Amino acid sequence: MGHKAIAVNLSDLAAIGARPLGFTLTIALPAVNTGWLAGFSKGLFAIAKQYSCALIGGDTTAGLLTISITAFGSIPQSKAIRRSGAKPGDDIWVSGTVGDARLVLAALRHAINLPKEDLKQIEHRMHQPTPRIELGMQLREIASASLDISDGLLGDLRHILRQSQVDAQIQLDQLPKSVTLQKQEVSIQNQFAACGGDDYEIGFTAPASQRDKIQAISKSLNLQLIRIGKILPRKETEARIY
Repeated sequence: MGHKAIAVNLSDLAAIGARPLGFTLTIALPAVNTGWLAGFSKGLFAIAKQYSCALIGGDTTAGLLTISITAFGSIPQSKAIRRSGAKPGDDIWVSGTVGDARLVLAALRHAINLPKEDLKQIEHRMHQPTPRIELGMQLREIASASLDISDGLLGDLRHILRQSQVDAQIQLDQLPKSVTLQKQEVSIQNQFAACGGDDYEIGFTAPASQRDKIQAISKSLNLQLIRIGKILPRKETEARIY
């Protein structure tokens, strides 16, 4: 829980291309539980140290369990990657793979019978997401729009479409899926990859002229970056995904 609480905040910084600086933590506990606090702190500070993001303030109090983190980052002036910059003709990209966290949730709810070994391979995707900080910083001069995928790829993509006043075309068969997810029926694969939440990958748009640079970033970070569609001119009042 400590890892995820800060990782999801760092993911927001990654989405705009920011470098982490520090974070505040406000926590309410119904009672002092030293064992729980030790585990929570271990996970929290391990990832905070990994990204050089120091705890700089906050508050503790008694009450129903509440964890509130605010992460701060820095970015060169006018270099933030916003959601409003996508243009018709831009490619749509996504990092890593999507859908695994949703598959883990389905397995834990016993909605899907997932072998223990398969669950073991992907359960970290739900419980210990990886914020793509370095990717975000390298996309500052390349991406036209960007966000992190927390509520599902298509749902989050609509934020870019609305703010950029464009539509999109997505190829479901190009969505990057793990080997574990590919063992499921195609309908489940597509549903979880397209609409599952808690992926915390980066979805971004970029001009076609940037493809070589994006592939070079993929290679340098050893991180899969897959082109899944393109931005289209807006046809209707509301944004549409085809």
